[in-house]
Amino acid sequence: MTHSFDKNIERAGTSSLKHDARKAYFGTEDIIPLWVADMDLAAPQAVTEALIQRASHPIYGYTLYPDSLFESMQDWFKLRHHWQIEKKSILMCPGVVPSMHAAIEALSEPGDGVIIQPPIYPPFFSAITETKRTLIENPLILEQGVYRFDFEHLEQCAASGAKLLLLCSPHNPAGRVWLKDELEGILDIARRYDLTIISDEIHADLIYPDYQQIPLATLADDIAIVTAVSPSKTFNIPGLGLSCLVTNRRDDWLAIKSIFDSWHVQASNPFSITAFEAAYRRGEQWLDELMNYLAETQRQVKEFVDTKLPNITLIDSQGTYLLWLDCRKLGLTDDELKSFFINQAKVGMNPGISFGESGSGFMRMNIAAPRKVIMDACEAIARVL
Repeated sequence: MTHSFDKNIERAGTSSLKHDARKAYFGTEDIIPLWVADMDLAAPQAVTEALIQRASHPIYGYTLYPDSLFESMQDWFKLRHHWQIEKKSILMCPGVVPSMHAAIEALSEPGDGVIIQPPIYPPFFSAITETKRTLIENPLILEQGVYRFDFEHLEQCAASGAKLLLLCSPHNPAGRVWLKDELEGILDIARRYDLTIISDEIHADLIYPDYQQIPLATLADDIAIVTAVSPSKTFNIPGLGLSCLVTNRRDDWLAIKSIFDSWHVQASNPFSITAFEAAYRRGEQWLDELMNYLAETQRQVKEFVDTKLPNITLIDSQGTYLLWLDCRKLGLTDDELKSFFINQAKVGMNPGISFGESGSGFMRMNIAAPRKVIMDACEAIARVL
């Protein structure tokens, strides 16, 4: 490998949410932070070099989205995902979470039903409740260590009058990379019940060997699909706050843009645009090496859990740098489980209950850090168990 991911980079004191909010979130700074979904790994050198070069120009004024920005994204998805994206279908946005809020507001009315599939990233819940839509839960089924869609129940949810389905692909926190036939099953139900699908594919590039991410929009053009994508998770630049929505309906594009216009917000700044383009243009080798590194980290964590943590089960992750730990055999309540990891193991993870009731008894671990940090955390858990 030409990139070193073992270097421990001190982030405390840089206003890092993951590190500098430990006291506020966990009640102590004496904790290994494996919670917030960003990486404790340096972004690609190409991104840093591009930012330094842009910073050397001493004027940081209002900034347009250049054609080269769109082209970098189009070329990336054509090369990596065999997805031909038209420029007119791309809407630049200030992050995936606000994009989700905007899409829900644009494509539904207050009171309309919106389906989610927990355990799921917490903003999926709040995006629905804060926009005054009706939350409809279609929990995933955990069978033999693998999460699957409950299609029978999903059809019941769709038949109840739902307007939207929020899909997470790859899934956070379960790490599932959905198969083609699974996605086609989702599309079949959407087709029968006229559902619009908002597909969060922000982790689409973080896929482990032997698995393939399939953009939902490549499987159907007769269903309204809005896809959220970004280089932010892929290349560890989420703090720069630029993402995009891809729509296959011009009316949907215009409706979502109208919501952003009414908020008077946009994501264009000289640094977010520079990093976005540099990452997609020159970040491929870095990403390939990253995924090999994370795959080995996950392998070592799994071996450690299987041999030294008999009451914890690791749900194999097919994508993302997030691991889902089944801790139900410990026999602890969710409050006790959170307290155990914080106060005894001194490891800061996301409680599974925050991902919905079906996450009760689980914890989410972020392994995007130098491997020694991750294995030290595992050792800490083993000592107190």
